[in-house]
Amino acid sequence: MTTPTRQEQFSGTDAVRDAHKFDEAKLAAWMEANVEGYAGPLVVEQFKGGQSNPTYKLLTPKQNYVMRRKPPGVLLPSAHAVDREYKVITALHNAGFPAAKTFGLCTDETVIGTWFYIMDCVDGRVIWDTTFPSEPKEKRAAYFDAMNATIAQLHMMDYQAIGLGDFGKPGNYFARQIGRWSKQYVEDTGAGHYGPMDRLVEWLPTAIPEGEEVSIVHGDYRCDNMIFHPTEPKVLAVLDWELSTLGHPLADFSYHLMMYRMPAVGTTGLAGNDLKAMGIPTEDEYVAAYCRRTGRNGIPNLDFYVAYNMFRLAAIIHGIKGRVVRGTASNAHAVASAATFEPLADAAWAQALKAGAR
Repeated sequence: MTTPTRQEQFSGTDAVRDAHKFDEAKLAAWMEANVEGYAGPLVVEQFKGGQSNPTYKLLTPKQNYVMRRKPPGVLLPSAHAVDREYKVITALHNAGFPAAKTFGLCTDETVIGTWFYIMDCVDGRVIWDTTFPSEPKEKRAAYFDAMNATIAQLHMMDYQAIGLGDFGKPGNYFARQIGRWSKQYVEDTGAGHYGPMDRLVEWLPTAIPEGEEVSIVHGDYRCDNMIFHPTEPKVLAVLDWELSTLGHPLADFSYHLMMYRMPAVGTTGLAGNDLKAMGIPTEDEYVAAYCRRTGRNGIPNLDFYVAYNMFRLAAIIHGIKGRVVRGTASNAHAVASAATFEPLADAAWAQALKAGAR
């Protein structure tokens, strides 16, 4: 039995799962009253995959919508903050950034049982493989340029001017993030500890580059979290804003840049590929394009930023491994993800060594 690909797991829709069903007539009535231009009848489908916020496709004769909601059940107070997603998407769309148009946020739990928001269902393509195999060689560079331009545009947005001045805690971003993920890793003893991660926990706080920068950061910017034009190398909408906040733009960009350095384990990275033969820009070319767009002379501490992001991702996967060990996440995808922990930690420490760790 083979592990399903990410595309197989997450693309398309199914009937609404039993655990996520709700009174569709109440939703239709709310949309009639609150969504400009809405006209039923309404048909509800659920997107596949394990999104932490259940996501639905809402079909009507005139227009299709997407609904994201908090999951039912008891939740941590700060978890599944669909109101934050709605706030950032709305502000960015209104400022001209490629984010879906929003139609309304509902905090009345009597409607479907949890908070939810409605946005446009953008018609286009999700490209799941970072090598863009479906595109001819001569068009791939244009897709990379579109991704590059879009993340640069995000980082250059005046977050104060568009109403996102209170969207996060500015300053000390790396220190706070390293502390958060180190604590999670150290405290989850059930998953076991690993030498390279232990060394990263010690080294990363001592190597944070000087200088504070603040921008809107997406937190999970990669090709399969955006919708491309049906036929052109153009980003129509960036998706999945669950991890967005105010943070350091180079943390966000270097997370995206990991595609060039990721080991061929658990992801579709670019490491080991003949990029020139594939028509894909090199890492140096991609960094230079971002720097041109954001007014930088270069990124002197790039190896640190990549080491930090690989560490962060390894800490997240270590948490998945802990759940597998405890029997609370036993599906094949979780087991396969957990197996990538040590290779990813090794890769993170290799980046740290390039950045001067000893």
